[in-house]
Amino acid sequence: MTTDSGTDVFEEHRTVLMGVAYRMLGRVADAEDVLQETWLRWSAADRSAVREPRGYLVRVTTRLAIDRLRHIKARGESYVGPWLPDPLVTDLAQTVPDTEERAVLADSVSLAVLVVLETLSPLERAVFVLREAFGCPYAEIAALLDRGEPAVRQLAGRARRHVGERRPRYEVDPVQRRDLTERFLAAAAGADLAGLMALLAPDARLVGDSGGKSRAPLRILESADKVGRFLVGVVQKGIPDPSVRFLEVNGGPAILVLSEGNPDGVIQLGVVDGRVQTVYIVRNPDKLRSLAG
Repeated sequence: MTTDSGTDVFEEHRTVLMGVAYRMLGRVADAEDVLQETWLRWSAADRSAVREPRGYLVRVTTRLAIDRLRHIKARGESYVGPWLPDPLVTDLAQTVPDTEERAVLADSVSLAVLVVLETLSPLERAVFVLREAFGCPYAEIAALLDRGEPAVRQLAGRARRHVGERRPRYEVDPVQRRDLTERFLAAAAGADLAGLMALLAPDARLVGDSGGKSRAPLRILESADKVGRFLVGVVQKGIPDPSVRFLEVNGGPAILVLSEGNPDGVIQLGVVDGRVQTVYIVRNPDKLRSLAG
């Protein structure tokens, strides 16, 4: 029995390639399509001429992701209500032992940062992802993108300023976030408005993504009172045969809500100074398919 070394090499780098594609696109299905196309190009390539497989695969993945992102933007499709990235199940606590590196990776894949990355140009986004999330040297990024190093440094600076001005300053301590998430779930499940108000910052926001395909606010809710009352109302209306599971999504603790065993929504909290600053809820069924099973 022989093994396909090309397959082995691709599988060795799959996690990195998926990380690049997902951060570039914020869409699981599109990222998986990019990986499939990368595999087809890799399997057809003269691999004996490839001196650095990882660099080759990252370059192909990045360029394909840029092309797909340009196509998505060119379509200019309107989205019903607020847009959030597809929830991506991660396991950084188990796979990345270095806590500082884990914090960087968790931040780079967070819902809040990916929302900001949607406002960058495809090239700015590629440079930001490769530099900030994966620590690629400028010279390497320049070679990947067929750009001069000074141009890449300029793109990186512009993207970093843009993201820095718009990204929420959430706390990333996983223990604190998990504790607050559990207390939030207990208060919400009990329709305990007072309990929720004690956890929510006064200027708390709720961002709900339904794509117009399920119940969720079509505008961002502002203020603890509106957020708390909305959550209590949802619980009081109920869903068929509800259950919940905790899991790590986009680098942080999250609640997966199931109805009759099927994914109904994902809830994740943005935390500042020990209070819930933002409640993210993804209920678009198209974005929950990867969580089934």
